[in-house]
Amino acid sequence: MKRLLLLAAATVALSVSSFAMAAGPARSKLDAFTNGMHSLTGNFSQTLKDANGNAGKPSNGTLALEAPRQFRWETLAPSKQTIVADGSRVWLYDPDLEQVTVRVQSSEESHSPLTVLTDVKQMDKDFNAVEQGDHDGLNWLRLTSKAKDPQFDYADLGFDANGLARMVFRDQLGAVTDIRFSDWHRNVAISPETFNFVPPPGTDVIGDAPVIQTQPIKN
Repeated sequence: MKRLLLLAAATVALSVSSFAMAAGPARSKLDAFTNGMHSLTGNFSQTLKDANGNAGKPSNGTLALEAPRQFRWETLAPSKQTIVADGSRVWLYDPDLEQVTVRVQSSEESHSPLTVLTDVKQMDKDFNAVEQGDHDGLNWLRLTSKAKDPQFDYADLGFDANGLARMVFRDQLGAVTDIRFSDWHRNVAISPETFNFVPPPGTDVIGDAPVIQTQPIKN
């Protein structure tokens, strides 16, 4: 669950700011992809290998981002799961368990490797970025966290002519997640309801859920 939250909040955090030195090919493509962006939708597929190289089941789904802090990461197969950041909290909903876990958003997205796509001011603050050259037909940029207690070893971002195509993420336990992105749509209108999560009736709510204010019924 913690990994899923990190990966999704891994989906609102790539940041774009300028280096004093000339940008390499991967950084240049990151800048071009994110320049002027305020919203983004697309598809993803991902695979996971543990520290011993054992592969888990591949998964796929959709994602949506809205500047500065909203996102929706929806896994559709092999099982459904939804992660929504509404700007103040992150909601992780598992329909099979009929359970939603709620956490304050700032703690979930801190130093995550993907909040850069719609926030162009954070990367140089939170990450060291190093060009990794070309392989697999992509230009690669490696992000490592500047945090004293980082939650991941690195995140490698691979870019093609259309922008971000792939992210390879290694956590502190040695597990590697490989995420491939497709069908990007920039600056599209996204319904506000996309980032508003309401637990379905009968769902167990665990964590820091907001208090719902109610008004007394007037006779």
